[in-house]
Formats: sequence, C-alpha cells, structure tokens
Amino acid sequence: MSGTKQPLTRREFVAGAVAATALVATAQVHAQEDAMIPVVDSHQHIWDLKRFHLPWTERDKPMARDFSMQDYLEATRGIPIEKSVYVEVDVEPSQQQAEADYIVELCRRKEGPLAAAVVSGRPISDQFPAYARQFKDHPYVRGVRQVLHGPSTPAGYCLQKEFIAGIRALGELGLSFDIVIRPGELADAAKLIQACPGTQFILDHCGNASVQSPDLAPWRRDIATVAEQKNVVCKISGIIAFVKPGEWQADDLAPIVNHALTVFGPDRVMYGGDWPVCNLGASYREWYDALNQIVADRPLSERRRLFHDNAIRYYRLA
Repeated sequence: MSGTKQPLTRREFVAGAVAATALVATAQVHAQEDAMIPVVDSHQHIWDLKRFHLPWTERDKPMARDFSMQDYLEATRGIPIEKSVYVEVDVEPSQQQAEADYIVELCRRKEGPLAAAVVSGRPISDQFPAYARQFKDHPYVRGVRQVLHGPSTPAGYCLQKEFIAGIRALGELGLSFDIVIRPGELADAAKLIQACPGTQFILDHCGNASVQSPDLAPWRRDIATVAEQKNVVCKISGIIAFVKPGEWQADDLAPIVNHALTVFGPDRVMYGGDWPVCNLGASYREWYDALNQIVADRPLSERRRLFHDNAIRYYRLA
C-alpha cells in the first residue's frame, strides 16, 4: 500500500546492525584514545590571599578567596594530568619576587603535578633585566608574564620601546613571554611579536575571545595576523570564563576553538585549564570535557599534541 512502511529485509536488518555496531565501536575507540592521552595543563593558578595581595580579586569577588593545590587536585580528580605549569596571578608588583620564590619552592617540593612556572615581571622597568637574569637556565622558571588587559593598562602599552627591549632581553636569556591582552589589541600583539623574533611568545586564552561577542570577525582577522608570526603559540584556554553558567554548550565554544586550531595549526597550540578562573563560567571538568568533545573528530596525533606534547616542547618540561 502506498505510504505504508515496508518491514526490513533480513539483509537490511543485518546491515543496519553492523553499522550501529561500528558506530559504537568507533565511539569506544575514541574514548579509549582520550583516556590514553596524558594531560599537561599549561595554565594553572593557585593563590593564598594571606600571603599575597591580588588587587583584581576585589573586582572579581568569586575569586576573592584562597585556592590551594589541594583544591586544584580535587577539581581535576579523574583527569589524567601528568604535569602543570603555574602562571603568575597578577600580584601587587612589589610582591613579584616573593611570588616567584614561593612557586619555585612548590616546584622543588613537587606539589601535585606542578613542573614549571611563568612568573610575574614588568618588562618596561629599569630593573627588569637584572630581575630576569636570575631565571636564565633556571630549573623551573620558563618565562614571564605581565597582564596587559587590566583597566590601568592603556592600548599600545606593549609597543613602547622600553617594553620591546625588555621582551627582547627575555629571548636572549632563553625565556618566553606569555601575552594576555584585550582582543581589540591583538594587532598590537602581532607587532610586538614581530619586533622580537628571538623571543618565544605564548598567546593566552585564544587572545581573550569572548563567547558572548556578537561579532567575532575582528577577532578572527586579528588572531590570524598573530598566527602569521612563527615565534608564537596559542593556549586553548580561558574562553570558558566568558560563558553564562549553566547556559552554554560545547558548540558555543567550537567556533573560537576551531578557528584558533586552524590558524595556528596542530604544532602551535596547547591546552590550558585556567583554574580557578574557569570557575566563573564552568567547572574544570566541564571545560575539559567540552574541549574533548569539540576536537573529538581530529586525529589522535593532533589531540595528543594539543593536550600534551606541545606544552612539553614549548615549556621545556621533558
């Protein structure tokens, strides 16, 4: 009868069952592959507000409490984190040496997976060359960062000649510079990176792209310009902090992640948890799972470079 669904033949039934079994098997293989990838978290924070003053936490009230290594271990329970890299937390500038000393001691004591550190510094300062020299060939310090997206930092700040000189000095010492900057100033970042060809740069948080931005076109253009410079890699990190808690899904993050992966390529990207700042949008586990979902169809070799190998290479953790 026209319009009546005919029953499956035996051959069709068997073929459908085989296809379904193949899909399940493929999913199981991907799950097993993911479980085999050890993770290097290239962007971990901890802080003790009894020890250090973090002025920015006065604006971000959820962050205005202590976050310890034990808290981090609890947040990452069940995730195969092999190593982590501490990234400075924008302490009061007068405390940057104390912060560096503190985190180096934690590295020496092998606190959790902590393997190395990116410490605070002010490249524009007259004292910066002497400060940075102490970290040449250091067993734990791999680079320096200064937060450039704070309200007191004007656009163009990183293009001052004194700043550029400080960044060039880092390259001469074998140290990298983590650059975290407003998305509207990525063109400035590209100019800085081009002016310092002997320094390795790590662009934090996909250039601070916001998931809630109504127009990502300027970010897409400018981060592609940054990626044209061969002495920079990109952390796939941080963007989860921009979502509305409980009102997002992995597909909301995918356009940013996939564009960054495309313009930088599989050899110049690395995973970062950005804990505990990630908690502004979602838990560590939710971010980790969402990123795995976004990249699930990519080859295992690319996913391993993203979650492990590239961080080992660029932060010299082997």
